[in-house]
Amino acid sequence: MTTAVLRRVGALLLTLVVSTAVLLAAWYLLLQLLDVDPYVGKRPVDVYDYLVRAEDAGAQRAEVLSLLGVTLAHSTTGFAAGLAGALAVASLFTLVRPLEFAFMPVAMLLRSVPLVAMAPLIGSVFGRGLAGAAAIGGIVVFFPVLVNIALGLRSASPQALDLVRVNGGTRLTALRKVAIPSALPNLFAAVRISVPGAVIGAMLYEWLFSGTGLGAEIFRANSQVQYSKLWAIVVVVTFATIVVYTLVSVLETLVLARWGPDAGRG
Repeated sequence: MTTAVLRRVGALLLTLVVSTAVLLAAWYLLLQLLDVDPYVGKRPVDVYDYLVRAEDAGAQRAEVLSLLGVTLAHSTTGFAAGLAGALAVASLFTLVRPLEFAFMPVAMLLRSVPLVAMAPLIGSVFGRGLAGAAAIGGIVVFFPVLVNIALGLRSASPQALDLVRVNGGTRLTALRKVAIPSALPNLFAAVRISVPGAVIGAMLYEWLFSGTGLGAEIFRANSQVQYSKLWAIVVVVTFATIVVYTLVSVLETLVLARWGPDAGRG
């Protein structure tokens, strides 16, 4: 691993620490400026007490982390489904260009429909199990990834594509050796954008259908006036999302250091 890559990874980890500190400061200052009742608006120290210092903090922390595990599993299912679907469709668009002109406007139109409006239909079609989680989370991920990857695949060097064809390569060979490497920066940008969306999709699925995970528990805590638990859930899921986003950024740095941001374009 080169020094430049290590510096980049270190910068990403430092950004994680700084972002966390800024969020904590903004959280505290905003509640103070708005003069929110401490019973409703819990401060950072209140959440710390709930998860760490309270008499039953161990049980409370274990419950929240267990629920987080359920939500992350649902998020991963939806994210994987959306990413695989977007990669397949974008690759098909590249191989058969008329399909892109015909169906990309339809995809963009569907993307404008609010997920909350579509969720009941998705639930009735796919049910409340793993397929439902994959469908709802996958829809959140699918559209931004599709647009970004399609743009990245189109950015492949025409000279490199011609070189593959001159040497007897097929369109599939050109896609694998030129277009996909060229789309790596766009792919990782889409993945970073989609990480929070996958978590939101999973929590929406849990709230509407499964009754499990942080998505369902956050509404139960609110209805039962358990504000310390409510704030703890928000903090934990926010921090987990930031960590996953940072890990994707680190992976992006390592991959692009191996293939380069201009892979497939030379």
